[in-house]
Amino acid sequence: MIRQAVQEDVHEVLPLLLAAIGNIAHTLAGTEDDAETKRILAEFYGREGNRISFEHVLVYTREGHVVGMAISYPGDGAALLDRPFAERNALIHGAAGAEPIVVEAKEGEYYLDSIAVDEEYQGQGIAKELFAAFEERGKEAGYIRMSLIVESYNEGAYALYKKLNYLEDGIITVSGGQYRRMVKIIE
Repeated sequence: MIRQAVQEDVHEVLPLLLAAIGNIAHTLAGTEDDAETKRILAEFYGREGNRISFEHVLVYTREGHVVGMAISYPGDGAALLDRPFAERNALIHGAAGAEPIVVEAKEGEYYLDSIAVDEEYQGQGIAKELFAAFEERGKEAGYIRMSLIVESYNEGAYALYKKLNYLEDGIITVSGGQYRRMVKIIE
């Protein structure tokens, strides 16, 4: 079952989020320390008005447990959703010392920030259902252009997104890594 996430899902959503975003987690948290990153991102998850807030998360549950999640939001407000992370990092590290938060989404797009399924439940169509829910959410919000990024080296995910009719739309550098931007027009 897919439902809107709630704040109390944090302990099940956070490991999935961390697995999905890799080094981006450290950039958002402003630290390389794994425990501190988890603590900081858990706090942000529980607050509204940022890119990883529970308000942007759909969860897939089985027997009352979160086994998959997808984070999505309109690209039109993506810079505002990144601002709390940038402000926190600038406060801690100084404006010059903080690693920049790259806005991944473009205006006019509905953006899939991250998607992940617990390893035990992979291969059961959960990601496909979460993708469909993400696209439906985007359509309901009035968007026809869906977007995402995928690590340049992740050929498996790239092939899956191509199979789902996403087309490559350039390269973006985020947290020191190269990502392929992919888009899909939904009529």
